[in-house]
Amino acid sequence: MPNIPGSTESLLSHKKEKRKGFAVLLDPDKLNLKDIPLLVEAALNAGVTYFFVGGSLMVNEEINKVIPELKKVCPIPVILFPGSLSQIVPSADAIFFLSLISGRNPELLIGNHVLAAPLLKKTNLEIIPTGYMLIESGKMTTVNYISNTLPIPSDKTDIAICTAMAGEMLGLKVIYMDGGSGAYRTIPTQMIRGVTDNINIPVIVGGGIRTAEEAVSIWEAGAEVIVIGNALESGKDMSLMKKVGDAMCQLNTKL
Repeated sequence: MPNIPGSTESLLSHKKEKRKGFAVLLDPDKLNLKDIPLLVEAALNAGVTYFFVGGSLMVNEEINKVIPELKKVCPIPVILFPGSLSQIVPSADAIFFLSLISGRNPELLIGNHVLAAPLLKKTNLEIIPTGYMLIESGKMTTVNYISNTLPIPSDKTDIAICTAMAGEMLGLKVIYMDGGSGAYRTIPTQMIRGVTDNINIPVIVGGGIRTAEEAVSIWEAGAEVIVIGNALESGKDMSLMKKVGDAMCQLNTKL
């Protein structure tokens, strides 16, 4: 079970402590409430560091049911990964205050944040200012379509580096590099290494990670936290969670 002084503090300490983390991304629309206790048990056994909850598109209000149920049985930090204002749930531990710095949609750079600020001010959620970078992954993903932005081409490492550096200079605390849900391939390790070598804030990487070997290669490229979501949903195979968790433990032991 992770030692959790606070979601933000724990997440922001990964780079300084050279410690790797593992997050499971949950889409509330695809999660059965009765499966939550077993999911949490499997996550604890695997050493999962965080639960991220949310998505680009939701067709119901299940997130308002999922978060309280998770918090009843879950000591792992639950961090909102919101796709819209409707995904602000006060009972979570923290929220990624996402600015889509890879795109040029003003609503996702600052517009929605202005609307969200007074709502968040009334909660006890820890706010994690996050630079969200969408990277091309071989297909148009939901976030690509919904955000109405072009992803950074996967072979344009220089653009990714400069975008991440700008995010850090703007005062963002975390960079989240994402290929999107159902990505055909992972973000190239060359790009991840370029970004992590040029900034001093933690980097989270998600999208297309389907094996423990892929997770390790991304950690070794410099990412502090990797995220798995769709790969777990597809076959409900909890063994992947355990394999990735074991790989993380082995890697942290070496560091």
